Amino acid sequence: YKLKLVNPSQYRFEHLVTQMKWRLQEGRGEAVYQIGVEDNGLLVGLSEEEMRASLKTLRRMAEKVGADITVLREREVDYDSDVPRKITEVLVRKVPDNQQFLDLRVAVLGNVDSGKSTLLGVLTQGELDNGRGRARLNLFRHLHEIQSGRTSSISFEILGFNSKGEVVNYSDSRTAEEICESSSKMITFIDLAGHHKYLKTTIFGLTSYCPDFAMLVVSANTGIAGTTREHLGLAMALKVPFFIVISKVDLCSKATVERTVKQLERILKQPGCNKLPLLVNSDDDAVTAAQQFAQSPNITPIFTLSSVSGENLDLLKVFLNILPPLTNSKEQEELMQQLTEFQVDEIYTVPEVGTVVGGTLSSGICREGENLVVGPTDDGKFLRLKVCSIQRNRSACRVLRAGQAATLALGPFDRSLLRKGMVMVSPEMNPTICSVFEAEIVLLFHATTFRKGFQVTVHVGNVRQTAVVEKIHGKDKLRTGEKAVVCFRFIKHPEYLKIGAKLLFREGVTKGIGHVTDLQAITTKENGLEESLGPGQLSF
Repeated sequence: YKLKLVNPSQYRFEHLVTQMKWRLQEGRGEAVYQIGVEDNGLLVGLSEEEMRASLKTLRRMAEKVGADITVLREREVDYDSDVPRKITEVLVRKVPDNQQFLDLRVAVLGNVDSGKSTLLGVLTQGELDNGRGRARLNLFRHLHEIQSGRTSSISFEILGFNSKGEVVNYSDSRTAEEICESSSKMITFIDLAGHHKYLKTTIFGLTSYCPDFAMLVVSANTGIAGTTREHLGLAMALKVPFFIVISKVDLCSKATVERTVKQLERILKQPGCNKLPLLVNSDDDAVTAAQQFAQSPNITPIFTLSSVSGENLDLLKVFLNILPPLTNSKEQEELMQQLTEFQVDEIYTVPEVGTVVGGTLSSGICREGENLVVGPTDDGKFLRLKVCSIQRNRSACRVLRAGQAATLALGPFDRSLLRKGMVMVSPEMNPTICSVFEAEIVLLFHATTFRKGFQVTVHVGNVRQTAVVEKIHGKDKLRTGEKAVVCFRFIKHPEYLKIGAKLLFREGVTKGIGHVTDLQAITTKENGLEESLGPGQLSF
């Protein structure tokens, strides 16, 4: 809050600039200034001239720091005076010196046919849909997806905002590199599958790509159907803050849209959810929603829009532009000081490049030419490899920092040795791997009783494997809604896990969530790998 910034003295100006620098660093490159508001939050307002002078000073401050400012909204206040007084809200944005852009990841959830891919197509291509699915064709990765119109794999789409808050997308025949270069904020949408058959892909997308936010798309004419509740439950279980988009409002009457909104509000207010729905109808609402949403996770903004008529699409863009990152800079710096750890989510073979892995760097810093080890293999070994080059959002990048997603080229490394769920870590980390682990779980739904010997598919981060229940501590069996500490054993190969990691498991209709509490680490002697250092192999 700033009351007014009219002709400050040199000393005061320097102080204000330092304060702005600090604010920007705290907010990972973004800060919102409210001018005409006293420090205690009292809305005083400024006259026209004072406001003009204050904004001029703010521009000078921003220039000094190397930031840009955008006026988000103005408002008149009823204050006892004849002159109209205004408050202005201003977004100050500066890309951190060590980064090309601010990065947010948003996972897109929703029932099959709710218009997820189409909405992303419209946002990223910049042209409206024809009502028969033209906008989503560029998002599909497989022929069968184009034929059936159903997403079955995870695809990534990018949407940029420049420092003035304007949308940068593929509309002016830009390439991905150009979008990266001209944006100060990038939003990566993770397009997930809505169909029940592809649920494991959707869970994998939510657990391994660590999205900052989730966007739940609900179709206005069908309302809450199919996998909508399930996806809502997944977002809640993994504690991903979500907002809701009601699409296809051009197809149905106002009453139908209102009914869908009411239905959603009823579900959100239930004791299990405890959310506060906030319907967004104007730019003003969108600005408020973005700020409140970041401060308290209980608020759920709801947008009603159409990908065909383009109704209210701008509100969603305003919201996404202002949406601040969740973690502050201090947390990220702490992560960056740890040893390198990269989760392998995807593996490709690229002609003339060799093997390429895609995934997220969960801690540390990774540079080109760095030597890492990857594992665990089926027999629990770690193999040496070298990172040849790094690409982030389809443009080359020298250094990768904690929390960023990227693809790394590994040169002539044998692809058959790699699988999803492996980790690449720095050689001095001495990673712990385990086949047997314990987790505190809550059984969300199960048809009969859950007992020893039951097999489930366990998802922990990017690890996904079948495990057998070895033992349930203190009980013989579990029923729906009960809590317990359970001992699991992976049936195929050991995995790299961390204590405290969130865990999701499923088998048919059985579902449960929890977190890892204890690992039984495998030592080298058990593996019988004492000193078997072959060429290119590394065992601990």
